Amino acid sequence: MTVTVRFAPSPTGLIHIGNSRTALFNWLFALNNRGRFVLRFDDTDVERSRQEYADHIQRDLHWLGVHPDVIVHQSARFPTYAAAVERLKAAGKLYACYETAEELELRRKVLLSRRLPPIYGREALKLSADERARLEREGKKPHWRFLLPNFDTDPYAPHRTEVHWDDLVRGRETVDLASVSDPVLVREDGSYLYTLPSVVDDIELGISHVIRGDDHVTNTGVQIALFEALGATPPGFGHHNLLTTTTGEGLSKRTGALSISSLREAGIEPMAVAALAVLIGTSENVSAIPSMEELARHFDLAATSRSASKFDPAELTVLNKTLLHHMPFAEAKERLGALGMVGEKAEAFWNTVRGNLDTFDDARRWWRVVTEGPQPAAELSTEDRDFVRDAYDFLPLEPWDRDTWKVWTERVKEESGRKGKALYLPLRLAITGLASGPELSDLLPILGREAVLGRRP
Repeated sequence: MTVTVRFAPSPTGLIHIGNSRTALFNWLFALNNRGRFVLRFDDTDVERSRQEYADHIQRDLHWLGVHPDVIVHQSARFPTYAAAVERLKAAGKLYACYETAEELELRRKVLLSRRLPPIYGREALKLSADERARLEREGKKPHWRFLLPNFDTDPYAPHRTEVHWDDLVRGRETVDLASVSDPVLVREDGSYLYTLPSVVDDIELGISHVIRGDDHVTNTGVQIALFEALGATPPGFGHHNLLTTTTGEGLSKRTGALSISSLREAGIEPMAVAALAVLIGTSENVSAIPSMEELARHFDLAATSRSASKFDPAELTVLNKTLLHHMPFAEAKERLGALGMVGEKAEAFWNTVRGNLDTFDDARRWWRVVTEGPQPAAELSTEDRDFVRDAYDFLPLEPWDRDTWKVWTERVKEESGRKGKALYLPLRLAITGLASGPELSDLLPILGREAVLGRRP
């Protein structure tokens, strides 16, 4: 069997870090099993679905390192769902219901007042053909419910009917089909709710494992029953814990909370996002992992906690810095080139400044320091300006290496009597314009004597 998984977002907003967790869990599971990854857009809600969001989602996944083998749009598959509906009707497993939302809510309140579970009582099954015809002549359109297999011969006498599966994350799970209402699969206007298209697509696309958030655990039993009603063997299921904000609130793609697009625009590295999205809430320590292949070796569905995990953006900042501080020049070279940082100094420059970067784009400023001068121009007191001018008289001759800074400052220390911050800070400000940054022992050889002399105040 070829392992085939799917990520099924609705293109109604930007995906956030929680959505990316599901996508990455599926992607890494496929990588570890040499499987296939299907990107399925659940866009049956034609009013709210937008192609621009679908495009955003594809770009965000590509940025994260997730590359679908197949892309499917549910909006192009309505005839397939209609055929499945007709099969279920013909088998007597889908029945027409005419109650309004108000009527159903009233029944629900009555049941609750009697301390009974608010489960639909299948009243519509009792309607005769003549009664259904009359209701439709009156302008009522039916919605269609799936008749759950939780009875022997009498659908009005449901009994405990357990559906079991061995969850890839949570272990043995059980749902009693008698504890839930027959789900509506088709609305009055003929549009489909999530369950039917999802199951039909999983069958037709050969999905072997459904890996998703644990907010879907309760409807898995119903879906397994629907798979079987359509003559298919259910896939394996795995339900991972959800991410929340630091205050415990759920993430929402409609508000753009922690969207992948916003994190990318903020300069966060994709592997910082991937490592935190995957490893948080597992038995693995969250650490900066530089490649998807290495992250796959750390990935274990069974190591995922059952409880929700709080996502702290501050952790992303730490991971981002760590990845940049250890990024080899070979990996950074193309990106540096795209920003105009090329030439014989590029490698030494990167190795010198990477330890001071919060984001990759911060390298631009240090490149300007190297090629243009202090950023911003140094602001020195009159006393410090005089000190720096005198210090330049002792600037060593070339060739320069890492010892040049030490040789220079030792001589300046002897001549001026200055030491510590009073010695080093004015020189750093004159050379870079900034009070902190890379080791000047590394930066001076990149600048060269002529460039440093040109910065004499």
